[in-house]
Amino acid sequence: MPHEVRAVVAAKRGAPVELQTILVPDPGPGEVLVSVQACGVCHTDLHYRDGAINDAFPFLLGHEAAGTVDAVGPGVTDLAPGDYVVLAWRAPCGNCRSCRRGRPWYCFDSRNATQPMTLLDGTPLTPALGIGAFAEKTLVAAGQAVKIDPAARPEAAGLIGCGVMAGYGAAVHTGGVGSGDTVAVIGCGGVGNAAIAGASIAGARRVIAIDLDDGKLDAAERFGATDTVNSRGTDPVEAVRSLTGGHGADVVIDAVGRPETYRQGFYMRDLAGTLVQVGVPDPEMKIELPLIDLFGRGGALKSSWYGDCLPSRDFPVLIDRYLSGRLDLDGFVTETIGLDEVESAFDKMRDGRVLRSVVVL
Repeated sequence: MPHEVRAVVAAKRGAPVELQTILVPDPGPGEVLVSVQACGVCHTDLHYRDGAINDAFPFLLGHEAAGTVDAVGPGVTDLAPGDYVVLAWRAPCGNCRSCRRGRPWYCFDSRNATQPMTLLDGTPLTPALGIGAFAEKTLVAAGQAVKIDPAARPEAAGLIGCGVMAGYGAAVHTGGVGSGDTVAVIGCGGVGNAAIAGASIAGARRVIAIDLDDGKLDAAERFGATDTVNSRGTDPVEAVRSLTGGHGADVVIDAVGRPETYRQGFYMRDLAGTLVQVGVPDPEMKIELPLIDLFGRGGALKSSWYGDCLPSRDFPVLIDRYLSGRLDLDGFVTETIGLDEVESAFDKMRDGRVLRSVVVL
């Protein structure tokens, strides 16, 4: 029997979100029903609301969540009711060409629930990133629910489901930051600060935080930045070179995703350095660079999608680091809110007033 629950729905492009009652079915084969305890408000949800992802309205928003398993469908053997989980928007299929080559973090056919969640009139909802967790309950593929230590508070734990994992993984997995490296991070929001934390944990000797906002730079220091640069009045490329003996950083992470920040990142690398783009650009954006510089500077230009993570491997590790005091997930939680406050949380996020607003149910 379908479950009637409250949920946040984006009904049409650019319109304020609505709190509605929706129908969530019982789990079918390979699916699990999850009671959501907390869900972070992420920029990707705003992109969905604004139609920047696609036009598959209405959307059921929310994807950065922790909760407990209510029920499991036929064939699900590794989860049981009561399990405490973080939801992942990558659930490797095990069969695509990437999975078969031993690279499941690049899975090209990630699993989602097959049954739709709907409005009361039967209109199918498109769940954000295949999750839809701004809801009292949601339906996901079993592989999207990753068991973690129940000692982790849900407001913090849910954040590894997207933003923290994306930033941390951009540094540790995609960028390959190691002991003694110098790292520059452009943009000190939630993802950028997670990259700073990851670089610090990985043993970087210098982590340079770059932003236009002194408040965000103060936060970056709490997550492990050794130096800060306010690029509103300072050339960040020259500042990074000055802080690295004139050479540039070994790894640069662009957590903004704009042509101007990408160009800055390209030129603030050391020779043979790595540039990682993890900030999400608008589809219309383009970048132009001299081909001789691409050739002559060497190194690597990479994009990081979900921090190149394997949720079943990485989520428990990050939670262990949180519980041991090495990863300050609590520091990302600026405020906790109710389901009816998501639209105002979008305004705060757009204005840069929060690292994360977290819906608590």
